Amino acid sequence: MEPVAERPVTEVAEVAGPELPPSRGEISSALIQYLRSTGPLPDETSLAGAEPLGDDLQLALHLCYELHYRGFAGVDGAREWDPDLLRVRAALEKPFLTALRAGATRHDHADEALDELLVEPVDGEGVSHFLQDKGELWQLREYAAQRSVYHLKEADPHAWVLPRLWGRAKAGMAAVEFDEYGAGRAERVHAQLFADLMTDLGLDPAYGRYVDASGAEALAVVNLMSLFGLHRTLRGALVGHFAAVETTSSPGSRRLASAMRRTGAGPAAEHFYTEHVEADAVHEQVVRREVVAGLLEEEPHLDGDITFGVDATGWLEDRLADRLLEAWRSGRSSLRTPV
Repeated sequence: MEPVAERPVTEVAEVAGPELPPSRGEISSALIQYLRSTGPLPDETSLAGAEPLGDDLQLALHLCYELHYRGFAGVDGAREWDPDLLRVRAALEKPFLTALRAGATRHDHADEALDELLVEPVDGEGVSHFLQDKGELWQLREYAAQRSVYHLKEADPHAWVLPRLWGRAKAGMAAVEFDEYGAGRAERVHAQLFADLMTDLGLDPAYGRYVDASGAEALAVVNLMSLFGLHRTLRGALVGHFAAVETTSSPGSRRLASAMRRTGAGPAAEHFYTEHVEADAVHEQVVRREVVAGLLEEEPHLDGDITFGVDATGWLEDRLADRLLEAWRSGRSSLRTPV
């Protein structure tokens, strides 16, 4: 038998992450310097005095969490499991979680919280209603820029929960995630569809490009997902968060598709939301009947955590909506920096 010729080994360069964003205060400044190996981590005094929902702490959490996704250009990948940095992250998470529990708690049970989401007010005044009825193209661009902090990694934070589930809950969650990742087709991965939307809107689809433009409210919405996803003890809250997102996505996406169509944003911009109208209507049923019900069947004691996840998601989304609508109704930009 003739020997099989060895194939040449192709070296694959590691894909560089986004650049580190500018700091927003003492804590994020120290973290950025530490990630660049040019300074120490923030001290306990600065950590203790941070505003839980403010720009400095939320950007600092974003910096910590992104090490578990794509990292940052020029930052050693080993920082992901740096024990000193993880201790700082824990110190940042504690006041954030405390603020969420204090401000977001509204319902006693998961069924009650999710049932309420199924009823839309006749005179809705949320962001998707505003954009559908009177939004201008520049406002759609601002909305997409801030949502890109999540949508360019859509479904990734939720994937953390899969190893923490089993039975019906795991199977249902995996089925929904499979759809989010394009059902095996790269061009249909939802993160790619959002990148196409951004291109239609004349935005830069590079991962992490608009972190600096996004306010603390937008960062908090994304940080919530990572907080819940990276902690096994918060698996119920992550499931509640995901259920809330899927339950509210379809009607909101229908309005946003209408806004994209009315303003002539482009076919890819419209397609991203029309795709979610049908897909998320199905996902909502799977998440409610299989993921939530399956988890409660196995671990009924997590009902309160699921409820907290639903309520925390709504609370942070409402804070973001208030920021956007207050700015837009007065003719101002909602962004920290221009896009």
